[in-house]
Amino acid sequence: MQSKSNRRYEHDDFASGDAGASLTFPRQCSSLRKGGHVVIKDRPCKIVDIHSSKVGKHGHAKVMITGLDIFTDRKFQTMQPSSHNMDVPIVTRTDYLLVDAGTFLSLMDEKGHLRGDIRCPDGDLGDAIRSKLQANADETVAVTILDAMGEEMVFEVKTGRE
Repeated sequence: MQSKSNRRYEHDDFASGDAGASLTFPRQCSSLRKGGHVVIKDRPCKIVDIHSSKVGKHGHAKVMITGLDIFTDRKFQTMQPSSHNMDVPIVTRTDYLLVDAGTFLSLMDEKGHLRGDIRCPDGDLGDAIRSKLQANADETVAVTILDAMGEEMVFEVKTGRE
């Protein structure tokens, strides 16, 4: 028969783990600014409007924040006390050299490493990527990838002349 202490660990899985790095960091609401980033309803958003109210009879000054999701352009709003903390996403922009464009993009970073896990966007941006790759066969075509909270998407495309 197993002892109580051995049964407690039989379902733990330690095959994978992370380094403890966070996708966000806290910042006080009163220090957030228009044009910055904030997490609203678990989505990374760019702040498009921010208003502060005066201290009321029963409490804190409030901050009304309106943000657009950086990946979907959906509008989100939240109201928080100005002294409370909100999460700010770590947003990175990385340029890659475009090698090929199909359903997925074939990209090369500055160290020469290839990656093919970014889906070619639909619509005007996807059409612009394909047309610039075909029209500029002798020039470099670069794409900028926006990364936040574990999501990535193509943000813009440019040629060596731009």
